[in-house]
Amino acid sequence: MTPSPARTAFAAAATFALTAALAACGNSDPSGSAGGSGAIAVDAKDSSCTVARTSADAGTLTFEVTNNGTRTTEFYLYGEGDRIMGEVENIGPGLKRTLRVEVPDAGKYTTACKPGMQGDGIRADFTVTGGAQRQASTDTKLAEATKSYKRYVDNQIVALISETQRFADAVKAGKVEDAKKLYPVTRTYYERIEPVAEKFGELDPKLDLREADLESGDKWTGYHRLEKDLWVTGLKPDSKAIADQLVTDVKDLQAKAASLEYTPLDLANGAKGLLDEVATGKITGEEDTFSHTDLWDFRANVDGSQAAIAALRPVITERNAALGTEIDTKFAAVDALLDKQQVGDGYKLYDKLSKDEVKEFATAVDALGEPISKVAEVVSAK
Repeated sequence: MTPSPARTAFAAAATFALTAALAACGNSDPSGSAGGSGAIAVDAKDSSCTVARTSADAGTLTFEVTNNGTRTTEFYLYGEGDRIMGEVENIGPGLKRTLRVEVPDAGKYTTACKPGMQGDGIRADFTVTGGAQRQASTDTKLAEATKSYKRYVDNQIVALISETQRFADAVKAGKVEDAKKLYPVTRTYYERIEPVAEKFGELDPKLDLREADLESGDKWTGYHRLEKDLWVTGLKPDSKAIADQLVTDVKDLQAKAASLEYTPLDLANGAKGLLDEVATGKITGEEDTFSHTDLWDFRANVDGSQAAIAALRPVITERNAALGTEIDTKFAAVDALLDKQQVGDGYKLYDKLSKDEVKEFATAVDALGEPISKVAEVVSAK
């Protein structure tokens, strides 16, 4: 889920560290000069979204998004029916971010900037002409990567359904302490597949919307609604119905995921985007604001990013072995910090972390994000 604009004091420190890391890696795209035959420049401001070109040939498209506004923004490329083709989030003022997205089919698409990371965004038409072979159709290693990752997602959803049913049963039986113990464990299986959460459409907010992200007219359902019921308000008259809806939604997720196809860039972009969210959301304590079980989510997100990169690893090793080694080293550093915070089968609560511990996590995730940001370029190289 997109992080809320609201930040704690810890969030400010973490976001500052992330900003420095993103600024360092945001100018490294060698695909061509913005607005020419290569990368397409996007000038994002608080009330405008100027895309240098409104058409492109089918294939791997590269957008260079610069936030010249005062609010953190996002950039999206949508297909028919608002199907998300690719996105970059958490683009702070003054930052540049690169989006590489595989678009093999001609057609009408839509670009959008979202100042404040809310609403439908500032939209414009974008046309793709011609046609191109899919990367996974021309490279057996990339084909196996996407198949392997799909198996991973499908297996996680099977476990998610089982654990969500147990969690919902505890809520419906009024077993508050049991439900509290099950809550972070259950969410682990969803958080692991968040690299491709945008593929889930409306199911993602139905399952994972936070109170801070509610907009006018939104009906609040999902894990975080029940989190508040369990830790703050006490179970409400409709808590049982919310629990039943949660089970229905994860089963719908399984049906939707069965027909989804992933591209190599979905995996690369998803792994990077999720780490950005960890650094600006999970590690700031705003994700599980009532239960403070953020480190369970953090662990699952790191696992999910690792799974996406692991699927692509044969290609990374073949094309840039040194990058693969660097990624492994940086993942190991984050893993070591998480291991230090383990308590029994779980983790220390977020509100028990010191400012120095939060800063240490933010620094380690930023360091990991830098080499991960290069994976999309590696897998899209011909």
